[in-house]
Amino acid sequence: MPLYMDVHHVGEVSLDDVAKAHAADVATQDEFDVTYRSYWVDEANGTIFCLVDAPNPEAANEVHRKAHGLVADEIHEVREGS
Repeated sequence: MPLYMDVHHVGEVSLDDVAKAHAADVATQDEFDVTYRSYWVDEANGTIFCLVDAPNPEAANEVHRKAHGLVADEIHEVREGS
């Protein structure tokens, strides 16, 4: 399954709020054959990064849309290095 890093430019953001959104993603992801692996938050710059296994970028964004409505501004297919 492809691996993606998505990027959200949201402005003001807190780690606690992103943790809640991630939990909503995890609760929704099975419906779309998606697995949200991890996330990172840059509170100072209002940016969120999510690492996700998904069949395609649209499925990854559909999880976000259904779970909390905050879809990614960018989605990049990535490969994991050692």
